[in-house]
Amino acid sequence: MTDTPSAPPSFDPATLTAEQAAAELERLAAEIARHDTAYHQQDAPEISDADYDALVRRNAAIEAVFPELIRDDSPSRRVGAAPAAGFGKVVHAVPMLSLANVFSAEEMTEFTVGIRRFLRLEADEPLALVAEPKIDGLSVSLRYENGVLVQAATRGDGTEGENITANIRTLDEVPERLATNAPPPVMEIRGEVYMARDAFLALNARQAEAGEKAFANPRNAAAGSLRQLDPAITAKRPLRLFAYSWGEVKGAAFDSHHAFLDQLRAWGLPVNPDTALCRDETEALAHYEALGTKRAQLPYDIDGVVYKVDRVDWQKRLGFVSRAPRWATAHKFPAEQARTVLTAIDIQVGRTGALTPVARLEPVTVGGVVVSRATLHNEDEIGRKDIRAGDTVVIQRAGDVIPQVVAVVPEARPEDSAPFVYPTHCPVCGSEAERPEGEAIRRCTGGLICEAQAVERLKHFVSRNAFDIEGLGAKAVEAFFADGSIRSPADIFRLEERDRESLTKVKNRDGWGAKSADNLFRAIRDRRTISLERFIYALGIRQVGQATARLLAAHYGTIDALRAAMDAAQDPESDAYATLVNINDVGSSVARDLLAFFHEDHNRQVLDDLAGLLDIRPFERVATGGETPLSGKTIVFTGTLETLSRAEAKARAQAMGAKVTGSVSAKTDFVVVGADAGSKAAKARDLGVTTLSEPDFLALTG
Repeated sequence: MTDTPSAPPSFDPATLTAEQAAAELERLAAEIARHDTAYHQQDAPEISDADYDALVRRNAAIEAVFPELIRDDSPSRRVGAAPAAGFGKVVHAVPMLSLANVFSAEEMTEFTVGIRRFLRLEADEPLALVAEPKIDGLSVSLRYENGVLVQAATRGDGTEGENITANIRTLDEVPERLATNAPPPVMEIRGEVYMARDAFLALNARQAEAGEKAFANPRNAAAGSLRQLDPAITAKRPLRLFAYSWGEVKGAAFDSHHAFLDQLRAWGLPVNPDTALCRDETEALAHYEALGTKRAQLPYDIDGVVYKVDRVDWQKRLGFVSRAPRWATAHKFPAEQARTVLTAIDIQVGRTGALTPVARLEPVTVGGVVVSRATLHNEDEIGRKDIRAGDTVVIQRAGDVIPQVVAVVPEARPEDSAPFVYPTHCPVCGSEAERPEGEAIRRCTGGLICEAQAVERLKHFVSRNAFDIEGLGAKAVEAFFADGSIRSPADIFRLEERDRESLTKVKNRDGWGAKSADNLFRAIRDRRTISLERFIYALGIRQVGQATARLLAAHYGTIDALRAAMDAAQDPESDAYATLVNINDVGSSVARDLLAFFHEDHNRQVLDDLAGLLDIRPFERVATGGETPLSGKTIVFTGTLETLSRAEAKARAQAMGAKVTGSVSAKTDFVVVGADAGSKAAKARDLGVTTLSEPDFLALTG
């Protein structure tokens, strides 16, 4: 993972134990997901990009040291947040992924070294890059069929976005037809909608005159304007566009990224004039420095520079990791900082019982956003920095999103200050909060008797990437839990029936009405049918995020098969256990949490209860580009490959629908044998598993 950004110098993930790393990755996944929703779906980021990037970097640094602990809900495996209500949903034919980030010239070098290693390039092989300003706006996709604009969508969660076709048509810079007599049958063009600074100031002046709320920054103004349900409002807002990439394409091909940008200009789409073709890394870094110098003079906001490998054939070979292309990265500008007073330290309890400290701050503006809370990570972090109530602290919004306390200002400390004493009991239920030896996180031992954990689990169950029940947000879950209406996931699906028999109707609750109650019941009915991977994710099992849930769904196929396998795998000497730990990206740590969940009687009762209320659909494999010789096959690599790097070979197999595992069994379909292969090749021969040479594999994959 050489192109993965590292954490700040003060943080060394190698000092963590595996247990500490797993706990920290769990905390980071939850915190980053919360801020993703605030940024992408609510257009109301709570922290700066710089602070957000700092959290992502910390997560990535731990994952680089502990790749076996990478979670399926890791920020490295997800993009954005799910679409909001009010717009039709659009499924992206090609996922709209995000970008990895680098924050220094050294990390930029790691990015290019990683590319060279993956492609096995010689040291003197030119590696041309296109450097583009990273616009701070809203990502959109424009679909042209036979040259005519037929659909526009937001990024959404990367797989599904919002249909904003009517709104995007109000932008003067978006042509209804491509300027060509020979358009490709399908051309999906992607770009960023933004608002220039002078237009933003004028809009806020009009908002003030009308007595309406002002926007915090141009990015929020652009996102809020584009996502208006009434296109007439969007038409009055001064939105602009820069196009920079493609999605689904039929009937066209490009040899280089810079040639594609030239074609966009010829078709009549705006391309950023400060985009540059750089012959190598040195020129790309020079362009970054030049843009940083002129950043304040640009008429729009940028927060960094995006580097892309220019050769399209190399882009295709490099492919993608779960949420981002290997062939591109964003080089962010330094974070903004400010000083304020930390008035108190609050302790929050999450769904797994983790006690997380949060700083309460005197409100301060950082990067154009008012910050009143910041993460303190864990009790070790508080101890290392000696953070106390009453301290004057330096706040940073890394990457302009998530706030964090960077340092204490010792000379401003009050004379009567005292070190913060971390609680040894849960602030919600009073149960002991234990910190197992070697772990960074202290956890409440109350389990489901702890209302904080029970409520947080229910919130996760109905969240966007799980059951996605509109109208059952965090506040509603808390209220229904408090009065006993919803105490378990199954209670959600009995709510309408109980409401008919109850004297206290949902429609009569504070903030509700007949229409909102009917909408809620309809949303619940709609979610009685759910895909297996969403259902697994909704269960809230530690270390099982979206990607792992999908892996499990793909491997076991049905909920009954999954439960039977988890029962059988309770025996660590069983074939079922060996199969589980050899699923790519699962491993023993994730398996331990999975088996613990399915072993607990309460969880088994919840699953039994839900089984009678839901239609959990078997996993459906969606093949990109149709069936391939490797679709659904299980493949193992062993030995040294000559033509491809191991990473590229695995990526190629997975792109063609194969499951890559680490050990050979009777269920393995192919073992690709390189030079100096060892026991895996011998075991394949003993079991009668088909072995392939590297040339055989290359021929099979085209």
